[in-house]
Amino acid sequence: MTDSTAGAGDLIDLDITGVAHGGVFVGRHEGRVVFVPDAIPGERVRVRLTDTGKKSFWRGETLEVLTASPHRRPHIWAAADVSAAPADRPGGADFGHIDLDHQRELKLHVLRDALDRIGGLPELEATIDAASPILGDAGEVVAAESPDGTGWRTRVSLHVDDDGRIGPYAARSHRVIAVDDMPLATGAIERAAAKLTSREPGRIDLVQPADGRVRVLPRPRHVGRPSGPRSRAVRETVVERAGGREFRVDAGGFWQVHRLAAHNLVERVGAALSGTGVAPDPDAWHLDLYGGVGLLATALGDWAGPAIRMTSVESDVRATEHAGENLAEWIGARAETDRVDRWLARLAQTASARDRERLARGAIVLDPPRSGAGRDVVESLVTLGPAAVVYVACDPVALARDLATFREAGYEADAVRAVDLFPHSHHIEAVAALTPTGSRS
Repeated sequence: MTDSTAGAGDLIDLDITGVAHGGVFVGRHEGRVVFVPDAIPGERVRVRLTDTGKKSFWRGETLEVLTASPHRRPHIWAAADVSAAPADRPGGADFGHIDLDHQRELKLHVLRDALDRIGGLPELEATIDAASPILGDAGEVVAAESPDGTGWRTRVSLHVDDDGRIGPYAARSHRVIAVDDMPLATGAIERAAAKLTSREPGRIDLVQPADGRVRVLPRPRHVGRPSGPRSRAVRETVVERAGGREFRVDAGGFWQVHRLAAHNLVERVGAALSGTGVAPDPDAWHLDLYGGVGLLATALGDWAGPAIRMTSVESDVRATEHAGENLAEWIGARAETDRVDRWLARLAQTASARDRERLARGAIVLDPPRSGAGRDVVESLVTLGPAAVVYVACDPVALARDLATFREAGYEADAVRAVDLFPHSHHIEAVAALTPTGSRS
């Protein structure tokens, strides 16, 4: 029987029994599920209820740890520690109070739970690893994860409120709070943030590309003329590096946040393609969907060889322009601007028999947004009958849902390989390679 008298603002003591998707933890109060941040399974915490309006679950905020987990550590970001008032804890480091190895165990649990409950794939193997270092030509380590998992963010968004206050949002809110440090950011980003002065209300992006110089990109709430200086700053072309290549990208455009992420994803997509057992066919047609500036297309190109016929599809015009330049070493590579669902629908109507035969011998790499590819896109892909699909995901639930759709349509993954590209947060990236059911030996 649940306690129907409890309401928002009430205090309860809660035993934490699990972790849920989204960086929150789970306990039960008189039979009702309660979600709270800043806890660890196995702990007993004092919680102030914040949302008791739903029948199925409540939400609360952790005020005090009564019985601590052996995996608890001082928060990597002191401002976000449980000792601070909940309303003043900055967001973005929701696992920062947990030792790194246990963070990865919890993330893997969330991934496996999603594959089981959402995807109906309890038997699918899932693993998680720390980001791999970048090695030089002689095998020397050029760049590696820091021992404590800090200093990795090369891109940070801060906010400016109506009073000119600059800082991150408080966790689970749109209230700007001032902070003295940002331990997840690179040192250069952190120093640049400390020098910011009052700006127009809106957002400020700090970007550190491969040249090491931080760009400060104001994005005021009331944007001026499109040709103004703010637009030029955001559209400045910078150079990033990954997998031994340079990539042109807008300073304000999308690029992986962790300084090792782009290299890791290219490496892992290449390994996934090789692991399918599919032999690259020089006459096949390969696709890179949600392709951005062509980062993962290079893994496809390296796998298939210099004569590859490959199309990268991306809805952002500027990213597509850069992709065309970044993929210039492959004569048969094209970059097209379109929404993936629309592009696939048009392909279904216009592809010749020869095109379809080439697509059926090719591979498809896709890196959809957090919401996933979705049933329509997955089913459109499957009708092409590709020899292999490599799916890169940033959300375990969306991945599980899409893998279930692939299975219904006759494509199986043999494993999901996650990589911890967001230490001290609940986020992960994961790679899964799929082939037609029964095609693997």
